[in-house]
Formats: sequence, C-alpha cells, structure tokens
Amino acid sequence: MSLPILSKVYTLRLNQHLSNNPQLLGRAYLVVSKTCQRGLSQRAKEAKTHALLDKIIRVDHAGEFGARRIYEGQLAVLGRTASGPVIREMHEQEKEHLDAFEGLMKKQRVRPTALLPFWNIAGFVLGAGSALLGKEGAMACTVAVESVIGEHYNSQIRDLMEDDPERHKELLEKIKKFRDDEVHHHDTGLEHDAEKAPFYQGMSQVIKVGCMAAIWVSERI
Repeated sequence: MSLPILSKVYTLRLNQHLSNNPQLLGRAYLVVSKTCQRGLSQRAKEAKTHALLDKIIRVDHAGEFGARRIYEGQLAVLGRTASGPVIREMHEQEKEHLDAFEGLMKKQRVRPTALLPFWNIAGFVLGAGSALLGKEGAMACTVAVESVIGEHYNSQIRDLMEDDPERHKELLEKIKKFRDDEVHHHDTGLEHDAEKAPFYQGMSQVIKVGCMAAIWVSERI
C-alpha cells in the first residue's frame, strides 16, 4: 500500500476513534489549543523584546551622539582653557559610548533616528552656547544633561531586567557602565562650579526639558 493511501487510512481511523471517545477528543483539543497558545505567546514575547531592543539602541545611539557633539561645542570655546582637559576627558568617554552603540546598531540591524542631522547641529550649538557663558555655564549644561541621561539609563535597566536579565546580560553590563560614567560627569560638573552659572536654575530646567523631549522623539522617529 502506498504512503498516501496509508496516511488517509490512518487519518480516517483516528477520526473514527476520536468520534467514539469524546473524552479523548476533548483532551486532544486541549493539547492542540495549549500548543498553539504557547506558540503565539512566544512569538508575541519575541516581538516585544525586539521592539524594546530597537528602541533602546536607537535612542541611546542618538543620546551619545548628541552628548559627543555637546562636548565638541564646549571644546571649540573652552578647549584651550584650564577646563579643556576635564571636558576632553568626558568627551572621550562619550565617544566610547557612541562607538559601542554604533556596533550594536550594526549587530541588531537597528536604524538610527531620522533626526540625527538635527541632533548634530543642536548638540554643538548647545555645547558652544553654554560654554560662551564661561566654565560654569558649560558645567551647568553637563549637570543638566547627565542628570536626565542617568535617570533614563536606570529606566532602561529596569525594562531589560523585567524582560529577560540573562538574555540581556551583555547589554545590561554596558548600560550600567555608561550610566556610572554619566553620573561621574554629573558630579564632575558640580565640582567645577556648575551651580555658579548665570541663571543656573532656569537654564538647567530648560536643558532638562529639551533632553526629555529629544529622548521621546528619538525613541519613535
């Protein structure tokens, strides 16, 4: 007997057997239903994880790109002053962060934010503009930016831990290190008289709101 005929005979007998055994039919339906649900649940989880990684890598790349441009703007004004080495050290760390996220973008095939050309100009203008207020203005800008970025990194760490800490172990280690670097930049700014900047409170709030808006937009566009 050929294989197609055997298959038809087997299927017919199986259907007859199930028809004569309602309880067995119910159990079979339950097994199939649970299998399908597990498959759908796994696909939904994978889609959620992919969307989370896509959002994190894109916005962090944009943030580190913007931070690098801020420090480049500050160096254009204060690079040859006594504050130059401090700003240059923070700039080098931001470049390290940016290189890491550029590597992750290639690995995960994540597109950059469409607003990258805008952040390129806006970051430099913010850095240079704050530096024109003197060392204190540059450091006030650093404190405001890094306070937002530090909190943002903490939020991402919570999201990754909730999703799958083992799967995201390598990314978590990177983000925790970068978060610590940003906190160090924040503290460095305070140590270098950020709070003595003209209109410190007002300038700080404006920069923070701008950073939060940039994060929101870069996650989505």
